Amino acid sequence: MKYAALRFIPRPLIIKQENRSIVREVALAFSVWLVTILLLMAVGAEELILYGAMLVPLTAAFYFFAYYYLIPRMVTKQRPVRSYILWVLLSLLISFGPVMLLVLIFCDDPDVGAGFAFFNEGFQLFLTAPLTWNLYKRRVKSKEQIGVLQTELGQSTANLDFLRSQINPHFLFNSLNTLYGTALQENSERTAQGIQMLGDMMRFMLHENHQRQILLTREVEYMRNYIELQSLRTSTSPNISIETSIEDVVAEKWIAPMLLIPFVENAFKHGISLKRKSWIRVTLHYEADKLYFDVYNSTHPKQELDLEKDHSGVGLENVRQRLALLYPGKHELSIRETPQEFFVHLTLQLSGSTQQ
Repeated sequence: MKYAALRFIPRPLIIKQENRSIVREVALAFSVWLVTILLLMAVGAEELILYGAMLVPLTAAFYFFAYYYLIPRMVTKQRPVRSYILWVLLSLLISFGPVMLLVLIFCDDPDVGAGFAFFNEGFQLFLTAPLTWNLYKRRVKSKEQIGVLQTELGQSTANLDFLRSQINPHFLFNSLNTLYGTALQENSERTAQGIQMLGDMMRFMLHENHQRQILLTREVEYMRNYIELQSLRTSTSPNISIETSIEDVVAEKWIAPMLLIPFVENAFKHGISLKRKSWIRVTLHYEADKLYFDVYNSTHPKQELDLEKDHSGVGLENVRQRLALLYPGKHELSIRETPQEFFVHLTLQLSGSTQQ
């Protein structure tokens, strides 16, 4: 499947992103520390300079320890918050002595060392520890959302390809059945015309149907060929009326392939009866970046021996899903059905580029 590469982020790319995140955080911590020291030096507060010089590196060290080592192991526990708090308390208790000795290296006053050690304990416990926990949970939630979006994207593209695979064979068999009926009438000119139309349709499906988007003019051309091909079968019946008002679209607009034809196919499949009066009316109009498409046809009671009577509407449901996947918020689809008629109206907003 050509969209499969979008589903997952390669493992080496994830590692590179994590490494870049660590480098950015280290650079940010160093910048904060440097700016703090410069500001304290500017005001000439020697004791505060000492506190700032020691507090920022200790805070950065505690943050990296908690974020990359402690929290990842605590979140798997039965009570992660409680376990995290206990380990934070234990870590700070163990670090009290080394922090005090570190301050004494730069200051011979034990009271200053003890005071800073207590201040550091409270600062890390009540500010750094909860802030680190919240940052970690937010990042995990963000990664989960990205994973969900990637999964949904993979499912969407899989569903779209599956729907296309359902639609394409159906068109081929219908066209072949029409040619078969035409050939039985032993009219070589009409048969040749039908074969030419079918060839154009098959080239369309082979070369353009699997593209993400095609020019609207190509979709309209395919639909016209389909209607002409089906009209060969019904042209000799006076009870069948097929009317079309399909405007030429001069603007270079793009559309998902095989999006309009299922409505026309449904009209011929359920709206035509060689024994009863039948009609199909198809109109297409484009104006101000919007496509207006209507299909109106008669309906007839389904025969008991009709093998597809329990599967009617499958093609239209496929189109509903494709519209929801490809044109969210950019389309309006209305379907009205009575025992005697079936009406479809589609309004579709199109863009001038291949990206919707």
